[in-house]
Amino acid sequence: MNAAFIVAAAIIFLVVLFLFSAIKVAREYERGVIFRLGRLLPEPKGPGLFVLIPVIDRMVKVDLRTLTLTIPPQEVITKDNVPVRVTAVSYFRIVDPKAAIVQIENFMVATSQIAQTTLRSVLGQHVLDELLSGREKINGILQGIIDGQTAPWGIKVSIVEVKDVEIPSNMQRAMARQAEAERERRAKIINAEGEFQAAERLKDAALVIEDHPIGLQLRYLQTLVELGSSQSTTIVFPAPIDLLTPFLERLKSS
Repeated sequence: MNAAFIVAAAIIFLVVLFLFSAIKVAREYERGVIFRLGRLLPEPKGPGLFVLIPVIDRMVKVDLRTLTLTIPPQEVITKDNVPVRVTAVSYFRIVDPKAAIVQIENFMVATSQIAQTTLRSVLGQHVLDELLSGREKINGILQGIIDGQTAPWGIKVSIVEVKDVEIPSNMQRAMARQAEAERERRAKIINAEGEFQAAERLKDAALVIEDHPIGLQLRYLQTLVELGSSQSTTIVFPAPIDLLTPFLERLKSS
């Protein structure tokens, strides 16, 4: 009786162990790459429930979600010989689970190494101004190169973004001086344009007064009114030369 009970218990244990090792569940974003006696099966398993042959089958789970890869800071010399320290981030996902497992030993490490070398190579072909102001263009170039190199591994690189660009402190001061000089240049140009427009208006006013001399007299009277309303204790009256001309001629003749 005891021997039969022990045998039954052992059989039940083996059945449970078989079911536990044979029945697998893959989530919606997972796929199971199956190796049967070392050979790759044609199609990955999942999502859902599927059965493996214990001892004979070995499964490697692959995550199909978009993965974030932070590219370590890279020391780069730009095309105009400026040393910069650049950090970037890449987003990619596996589109071919079999290739990601069979074609490369560790796709995460391999993608990181490709991203680092590509980042140094591409940024070294651009000047500092392009790196600071044309990031969208550089991001597109990086994405295209990295995606092309990782495509045989079943990996699709969707986004590569340059996060931060650190430049030396002396270069920062030089850029600040350049920006200040640029602002001063614009201010001088605006001031010169204002002077030019004012001179144009004065010229137009002189032409009007030349055609209508009485306008100068009216302007003189208006100026006297404005001076009269001033709180100053000393008032200087402008005397037009036209008013003094008859007296000067009389003195000359006498």
